[in-house]
Amino acid sequence: MTSALPRARALVGGAAAVATCLTALAATSLPASAAPVGSGAPAAACALPSSGALTTRQLPAGASATACRAVGRVVTVGGVGLTVPEPGMAAGVEALRADGGHAGFQIEVSKDGRISYPQAVTVASPAVAAASPSACSDGAYTTNDLKEYGTYNWYIGDGGMPGALSRSEAQAAFADAINNITGSYNNCGYSDTVDAKSAYQGTTTYESDMSSTGACTDRDGKSTWDAGNLESGTVAQTCWWSTPTPGLKNDLVEADVRYNTTDYDFTNSPTSTCSNKYDIRSVGTHEAGHVFGMGHVGSGHSELTMYTNSFTCTTKARTLGKGDVAGLRSIY
Repeated sequence: MTSALPRARALVGGAAAVATCLTALAATSLPASAAPVGSGAPAAACALPSSGALTTRQLPAGASATACRAVGRVVTVGGVGLTVPEPGMAAGVEALRADGGHAGFQIEVSKDGRISYPQAVTVASPAVAAASPSACSDGAYTTNDLKEYGTYNWYIGDGGMPGALSRSEAQAAFADAINNITGSYNNCGYSDTVDAKSAYQGTTTYESDMSSTGACTDRDGKSTWDAGNLESGTVAQTCWWSTPTPGLKNDLVEADVRYNTTDYDFTNSPTSTCSNKYDIRSVGTHEAGHVFGMGHVGSGHSELTMYTNSFTCTTKARTLGKGDVAGLRSIY
């Protein structure tokens, strides 16, 4: 019979060798790029500047907001910016530009901290003259990754109002603009099948969460409409925050709207003597469209409410066109 002793010695020797290898592996440092999400160790691809706004090249899709320590930093694209939200949240911005150019994008941070930009980050050239079909024959629309599943509860913020309106006058104008969207107000004969709701909650000392440079800041928990300073070239802007909903539109948490009264004039009743003033309700209807998930349409669609320019001294954007209604129906 063969002795079992040599076999036992071989097993012991093999185990010792494995232990040595494991010890060596344990002593080897993981490269920074292999650091787990949430470990606090920045990934190799995240050599972010210590201050200032970031670009999407510096913080690309797939990067870890937590490992890169990017939560709370501002990412800018084409003159607008978003503060990187905490994991499990998303944010978006749309700016109404005086030159008709598009400026807006969205950012989402998954629960494990990974960055994504839900739709293509696009900065379109200013709209050029093009023959546009009538509002009731133009079915173009764009939607963002956003939906109000419940009721949009909104407030009027602190400070002055567009067109030097009182707060009560502003409340009536803003409510009318919002109702144009939730009621899909149009002259095309379309019935209202849009199941979107809103409710005015009163005034607040809070302000819209956006800076004078066009960046959406950290949200404060109140959806506020107000007036103030924005980046020159932006007539009005909407910032929103939502929770990602896999397989569905993201669920709206808060949406703020601001009119740029530093650089532009507004009126609640354009007349034949109007000059270089934007209609408060037309602009408001456009911005309310963003609140409820609508995006911009560009050149060739100038008769639609969601066109990239509301134009001065006209009220036509108060009334939705075929594409505006179709877009809302696709969401609601």
